[in-house]
Amino acid sequence: MKIGVIVESFREPLYTAFESAAKIGAQGVQMYAVCKDHNLITMSKEERAALKKRLDELGLQVSAICGDLGGHGFQDAAGNPERIRLSKQIIDICADFDTHVMTTHIGVVPTREESPVYQTMLAAAKEVAEYAAAHGVTLAIETGPEPADRLKKFIENAGGKGIGVNFDPANLAMVLNINPAEAVPVLAKYIVHTHAKDGLHLRDCNPSDVYGSMDTYDLTPPEQQSKGDGPVFKEVALGQGQVKWDEYISALKSIGYDGFLTIEREVGDNPKADITMAVDFLKAHNIG
Repeated sequence: MKIGVIVESFREPLYTAFESAAKIGAQGVQMYAVCKDHNLITMSKEERAALKKRLDELGLQVSAICGDLGGHGFQDAAGNPERIRLSKQIIDICADFDTHVMTTHIGVVPTREESPVYQTMLAAAKEVAEYAAAHGVTLAIETGPEPADRLKKFIENAGGKGIGVNFDPANLAMVLNINPAEAVPVLAKYIVHTHAKDGLHLRDCNPSDVYGSMDTYDLTPPEQQSKGDGPVFKEVALGQGQVKWDEYISALKSIGYDGFLTIEREVGDNPKADITMAVDFLKAHNIG
């Protein structure tokens, strides 16, 4: 397995972040297609080629392009035509960076398959996944809002072609309070990319309270719904949370996963120090 870094986690200009990733020993990077500092969609072909050239010079691969577009993912029927159009453009951009993975959040998958929101999400995911498959790319849904078996069933209902999983262990630990290692075998055949992030679950919640949802009916059983006030979770530096890394890495190896563990650091006063520590942490676990 290889070590990657989400370059936006450095909170530096893009080219500077590339150099930081190479300097601390990462082997690859994940980039957002659209963020406050850059937009790969509106960039010219030449500008994207210059980015790729610099990555090649630094010996960095692109592990994935992040296609998150905000909002409720594919839950909004009125907004889906534009989201689908942009998602297809991001899939096309993957070719410019020699990557076969586009990650995204699609929204919380409802428990009821007959839910109109579920059917709206399914139709959009199928269309984007079919386009991805035709272009040698996988639409990788990030874990977090729903249990692994529900996500697996959604992927199967979408046809299982051109659609997979970006496995984020911290999201499962922080929001659902489960051991992510136990979810790996469930989603095994669909895992094409993973994040390396850690955190703590602070109180039980309904995932819709964290991610937002257009269908909150029966989303989670009462014992997992919100209780009390205050934060639901806390993201912490790698190795300082409740992700059981020995078990998690062992689970990934057991299914034959040999891709990237891409470090994501969304909080903290010194992200570069935290990312450097995370690289060292993964190397100590024989990653990279």
